[in-house]
Amino acid sequence: MPDILSELKGVLSSGGLLTGTDLAERRFAGGILPIALVRPRSTAEVAAVMGICAAHKQPLVPMGGMTGLVQGTKLKPGELALSLELLNQIESIDVQSRTMTVQAGVPLQQVQEKAEAAGMLFPLDLGARGSATIGGNLATNAGGNRVIRYGMMREQVLGLEAVLADGTVVSSMSKIIKNNTGYDIKQLFIGAEGTLGIVTRVVLRLRPLPVSQNLAFVAVSEFDQVTHFLNHIDTAMGGTLSAFEVLWQDFYALVTNPPAKGKPPLPAGHGYYILVEAMGGDISADQERFVDALGVALEAGMIDDAVIGQSQAERDAMWALRDDVGQVNQHAPIFTFDISVSLDQMASYVDDLKAALALTWPDHTCMIFGHLGDGNLHIIVGSVAGSEGDDVPAIKKQVEKLVYGGLPARGGSISAEHGIGLQKKPYLSMSRSTAEIKVMQLVKQALDPHNLLNPGKILG
Repeated sequence: MPDILSELKGVLSSGGLLTGTDLAERRFAGGILPIALVRPRSTAEVAAVMGICAAHKQPLVPMGGMTGLVQGTKLKPGELALSLELLNQIESIDVQSRTMTVQAGVPLQQVQEKAEAAGMLFPLDLGARGSATIGGNLATNAGGNRVIRYGMMREQVLGLEAVLADGTVVSSMSKIIKNNTGYDIKQLFIGAEGTLGIVTRVVLRLRPLPVSQNLAFVAVSEFDQVTHFLNHIDTAMGGTLSAFEVLWQDFYALVTNPPAKGKPPLPAGHGYYILVEAMGGDISADQERFVDALGVALEAGMIDDAVIGQSQAERDAMWALRDDVGQVNQHAPIFTFDISVSLDQMASYVDDLKAALALTWPDHTCMIFGHLGDGNLHIIVGSVAGSEGDDVPAIKKQVEKLVYGGLPARGGSISAEHGIGLQKKPYLSMSRSTAEIKVMQLVKQALDPHNLLNPGKILG
């Protein structure tokens, strides 16, 4: 082991290799420390590191902002960790081609702010924006709040550079949208959770910065109203609908009552609360269209009540309710899930899940909210292990089987936007066919034959 550490130190810049007591000051998933933490400052250094690891058959786990939820960066004893936190420069922004070239360690929020300062928009947005890195967003194909309009992280990438397990650099730093020249190699690395290569640099696609933001909280009683209102508002806003977030009544009550600091914009008692946002290019016309669309929906009985954010402070407060996920810890221990199911199957899925949970844990809590415009639900099950000495891991498996069990027959997915990691690996076959998993295994074997990159994640 000292030999490989000496070799690694020789190819890294100052401060690029942390060992011993320096590791104890840092947070690692699962609490297991690596043999060392590698912190390269360039693609060339990443390539040199991987070349050394390949020569020594040394497994390595890439790490981003450590905001993942599926144990995608959990270490096993004897593994090396690699962080791109020092590979963190925004290299350039090109307003003409609407692109930004960044290194993988740049936090998402910095990209958003840099784009806005240039009069552009980087549309990916999620609650962990201040910590999550672009590399981590790529590794998990992050989604977030505005997928309904702009798509997943996959749709925000025009080009990238990645290092394979043997140190080979695959560079495809293209700025063009149309590049129909054979296999789209970059897509292999997006959503692969660092198992096929380490992404080091990216060309991101930017969009025009909207000048208007119209936001409202809407209340409805029945789930059919949710889907009818989605179709109505999407059509009425002519392509400017940017978010359609739905909070089930239990979650709405949780984030609008003490100890939560949020205030309820609408009275309690409705089945569902919808946070609807439209972003456009004409302040007065967009606002008029938004208000008119809500008025039509109210008159037609599609919605029961609505309140429009009249200032940026009010709009920020509305979004804060949706993002105040930490309140679910009131019902610890909690088990969190990120699934997707088509809208026509969603109501029956939730009803069946709640009924199944109640049979085993009558006093459980089940908080649900999500990006319903793209079929993504966040489910937090709590208060299911109340007595001291309960076997929490065993109970978690019971809950997982109930949450995931209703998805295959409905064509749903066990992971909408966080990936598979270790946590969801036992359930991969619920969302992927035998043939699909075989192809994944073939790709992994071709690019990482010695299973050095994030071993054990996604596939067995």
